[in-house]
Amino acid sequence: MQEALYWEKVGGQVHCLLCPHDCTIPAQGSGRCQVRKNIGGVLYTLNYGEVSGLALDPIEKKPLYHFYPGSLILSVGSRGCNLNCGFCQNWPSVQGEYPMETLNPSELVDLAEATKKRGNIGIAFTYTEPLVWYEYVLAGAKEARRRGLKTVLVTNGFVSLQPWLELLDTIDAVNIDLKAFNTDFYRDNCKGSLEPVQEAIAAAVGKCHVEVTTLLIPGENSGKEEIDRLSTFLAGLNPQIPLHLSRYHPARQWQQPATPPELIRDLAEIARQELEFVYTGNLPGSYSAGTYCPQCGQLLIQRGTSPGVLLSGNSCPRCKYRLSIPACKE
Repeated sequence: MQEALYWEKVGGQVHCLLCPHDCTIPAQGSGRCQVRKNIGGVLYTLNYGEVSGLALDPIEKKPLYHFYPGSLILSVGSRGCNLNCGFCQNWPSVQGEYPMETLNPSELVDLAEATKKRGNIGIAFTYTEPLVWYEYVLAGAKEARRRGLKTVLVTNGFVSLQPWLELLDTIDAVNIDLKAFNTDFYRDNCKGSLEPVQEAIAAAVGKCHVEVTTLLIPGENSGKEEIDRLSTFLAGLNPQIPLHLSRYHPARQWQQPATPPELIRDLAEIARQELEFVYTGNLPGSYSAGTYCPQCGQLLIQRGTSPGVLLSGNSCPRCKYRLSIPACKE
């Protein structure tokens, strides 16, 4: 265990300040994330150093399509989550059903450094919800940054602003899972709320590289008007934010059929009316999709069997349109 950050004592209880749930936790009780516990009037994090998943992944699997394309990144996850989505694709990991090993932050960074020769650029905190692994992620990201490694966060973005801003100071790129663009969906299906996630996305823009993913579920968050509002919101922050519209598959408590591929492609066209880069996910060929200049159509990033970055600096080689895509090599 490790004493948690972002809490205050309220009598014999503790008030957790990490996320918008604002849990007030009685003695020996845990927050809604199940990994932060009141022990003797002190809030402790129970998953510090607990690792349930560790793999060297293509950066595109995060998914991050505009951040060091073609590179690998050491991906690591623990257990716990501060949302409760009935369609969660990673529920066994969230519940801690897989074997755990213990790694302190320095040991994790040692592993990342040891895989640099294989093309690794750094560490991605992913798989489950890294925000409820906050203290470990913060320590690991600081150490990784100190040693010249890149840091990535794949998160639901359901976090209070102050801890989020502190964490962003150590992070190079984020992919935020925007579950939907309606408040009812968040309340009924995720036991959370939309507004804090919007605020987290807005706060990250300009501080680090940002991409957004939405898992499309037929009849739940797949309306054309909703996708138009979602893409308009992102475009208001930066129209170059990549949006990944991914296919839902039955998981956990939800057994309705998978999203039709044609629906995802249709909604991607709607999003492209506002955003310059929209990708489809969990479909055949998704990871090999190329990136094209939104102004002239020139291929800029080729993925798949013959990957390559065809940018001239940060510009299209044909029309000189400027983009913000860190290349796979400094």
